[in-house]
Amino acid sequence: MEDLNRLIQEFSKHDQREYDDQRALEIHTAKDFIFSMLGMVQKLDQKLPVANEYLLLSGGVREGVVDMDLDELSVYARGTDYDMDFTLLVPALKLHDRNQPVTLDMRHSALGHSWLSLRLFDEGTINKWKDCCTIVDHISGTTNYFFSPTLVADWFYQSISLVLLEVQKKPQRGMPRVEKVERNGTIISVILGVGSSRMLYDIVPVVSFKGWPAVAQSWLMENHFWDGKITEEEVISGFYLVPACSYKGRKENEWRLSFARSEVQLKKCISSSLMQAYQACKAIIIKLLSRPKAISPYHLRSIMLWACDRLPANYLAQDDFSAHFLLGLIDDLQHCLVNKMCPNYFIPQCNMLEHLSDETAMLHARKLSSVRSDPAEHLRTTIEHAKAANRLTVELQWRGSSNNLPSPQSDAGGENQPDDRLAKKLQQLVTENPGKSISVFINPDDVTRPHFRIDDKFF
Repeated sequence: MEDLNRLIQEFSKHDQREYDDQRALEIHTAKDFIFSMLGMVQKLDQKLPVANEYLLLSGGVREGVVDMDLDELSVYARGTDYDMDFTLLVPALKLHDRNQPVTLDMRHSALGHSWLSLRLFDEGTINKWKDCCTIVDHISGTTNYFFSPTLVADWFYQSISLVLLEVQKKPQRGMPRVEKVERNGTIISVILGVGSSRMLYDIVPVVSFKGWPAVAQSWLMENHFWDGKITEEEVISGFYLVPACSYKGRKENEWRLSFARSEVQLKKCISSSLMQAYQACKAIIIKLLSRPKAISPYHLRSIMLWACDRLPANYLAQDDFSAHFLLGLIDDLQHCLVNKMCPNYFIPQCNMLEHLSDETAMLHARKLSSVRSDPAEHLRTTIEHAKAANRLTVELQWRGSSNNLPSPQSDAGGENQPDDRLAKKLQQLVTENPGKSISVFINPDDVTRPHFRIDDKFF
């Protein structure tokens, strides 16, 4: 167990990328570019909400940060294709008005999925999105418009491609290089080069709701590990429909309920040693169980949340129990495979492995048995993969710097001096945040909009 603990710590060291100020600035520059690009997409045809609320998650869709199927995604590898990855949920429709009646039509769908009718929406919304709907005519003569995830993804990919094409015609100093724009099922993957870093953004068109869906209401009645640590209001502030369908569902009509916003809050209540074990376990299973694609990292995330509810809080809080947690996650996943049963954490009546064939389940269970019999060996292999990815990143950064690739920092001209408002703002931040690390980043093309980092938060 001590050996396993040591290996998990070593994996964490290689898996977690250190952010120096240069890397932090590059991340910030890429984020600003993506947000600016989405502003231009909104101006194309006014389909997207003017005042939108994106959810930016650390880690790409392939990392299991959101519940989506990985079958249609191209294989990207850290080190080879990108250095850092993010998922951005972009509401195509934002249904935050309590007075707006919403029709989630679950009659045709598997549990945890729904069609979305625009029938009760105003004429303006229907006309705006009509070309992204499937149309069903009723005998009564009325027409029902169902918001289509595949048609929305088509429109979104075309709009993003068009905007990026225009932007690249007039490159500006310090602007990220667009290295790849690819449609992966209903996800648009964009890889940006900023300085010597490559950022992968998986951009997902979603429907955003305030409140909580009736289908997940019973979950709120149960006791949970986060009780007393965060408020219920923080956990149930909203949910999404993401463009993913069930195994027997109609791709053109069916959306999947996602609780990504709630998961961000729950993550705050999980101990660092359990998170380290989860990351190590995830790295092992992504490689081992990748073919056929039956188990996704999101299944493992759900298993971890269920374990948090089941196990005593004082056990989960142990600092040196990473090895115990890793073995527990492997055992729980094995149990799920053998029984073909992995309940969704928020909708327990929804079994996420219901579609698995006996053959596939047993194939993966056998592979997992080999991990359980010698987890240290599999961890060593995973550590070598993480080291190799880091070496690739460093080599590319070295080549980039020797080729004098432009970076946001190196572009800064000496003549661009911020006025004294920046000094006053910085003085205020120092006074209000004693003992914290504070950095300021200035875009040389617009010195009127400095950005600040306090510890790991950006402003």
